[in-house]
Amino acid sequence: MTKMIVIGAGVMGASVAYRLAQAGAAVTVLESTRVGGGTSSVSFSWTNAHRKPPKPYHDLNVGGMKAHAALREEFGAIPWWHGGGSLEWEAEADRAAQRDNVTQLQSWGYAAEWIDHKQVHELEPDIDLATIGDAPVAYFPDEGWLDPVVYAHAMLSAACRRHGAQVICGARVADLVIAGDRVTGVRTADGTLHEADMVVNCAGRWTNEAVREAGMHLPLAPTVGFLVFTPPVASSLSRVVRGTLIDAHPDGAGRLILHWNPTDATLRIDSKLSPSMPEARDLVQRARRLLPSIGEVEPEAVRIAIRPIPGDQRSAVGPVPRVGGYYLAITHSAVTMAPFLGAAVADEVVRGKPRAELADFRPARFFS
Repeated sequence: MTKMIVIGAGVMGASVAYRLAQAGAAVTVLESTRVGGGTSSVSFSWTNAHRKPPKPYHDLNVGGMKAHAALREEFGAIPWWHGGGSLEWEAEADRAAQRDNVTQLQSWGYAAEWIDHKQVHELEPDIDLATIGDAPVAYFPDEGWLDPVVYAHAMLSAACRRHGAQVICGARVADLVIAGDRVTGVRTADGTLHEADMVVNCAGRWTNEAVREAGMHLPLAPTVGFLVFTPPVASSLSRVVRGTLIDAHPDGAGRLILHWNPTDATLRIDSKLSPSMPEARDLVQRARRLLPSIGEVEPEAVRIAIRPIPGDQRSAVGPVPRVGGYYLAITHSAVTMAPFLGAAVADEVVRGKPRAELADFRPARFFS
């Protein structure tokens, strides 16, 4: 039986581990902290193929959306994924670009349509329609949002219970072990050697921390994502909403998760975080204008994520050409694409079947 190590237990590592184990590999997952404890736990977690050109990248995201839905057949229920689509309206200066995007998505066969205020009210009765004004509203019915940690736990639990995989938390990979021109395992920070026939690195923004040799580091261009969480509030919001005030969706138990791109640009990974910080209070005030029913609420928690984006803004999925036995699976769209990529990686590294969908995203482009 082929021995495989997966580095990282976020949504990507969990998906890859589950499909590798299902394909017959002996899988060990090494996670430096806890399941879903990295970027997965601080993601806005919107599942979509929205504004994700070029077409091959869009198609990967659509594949991820379909793979999320297909898990219902496999698991019976998928309480970690929430559908309902998404709503979008833009400021006047951005409406031409929005129309172009909707037209392009429709030409690609993606579910996208325009709806009126009456339909918005039927979908989300708590939204103050005055905040939309005369803006056209686009509706994308196949989109949704994910509980990333719940998803990662479900995939890893299935990998362990059904297929004998092993998950080791608190195991930070410090380096690859290389014999000749092939990776033969990894060594963790405590000195433990874990041997393997194949190592799949799904560590996201921490990808390069598992490899000491700088010549094998993947160039990354990470960006900051700032999130604010409300306490439980009086709102029936049930889907992703992205408007001129705020991006929001439910986060379970009555809470809302809030995001705003302009705020991201004002913060750094080392910014001091507090629910009382002005940026957090501003996002909640914006949410109160959109959803007056939530009342005089204050931020309950804030988080910053560092999105793991390869240097050329494209995902990196495939073998590293300098050595055998080492495979990367790194993308900033992991929440959407993870279930599709998990199956694709298993096809390539266990079944030996290259996936044409990944041809434009090989890490080899960085190591020429």
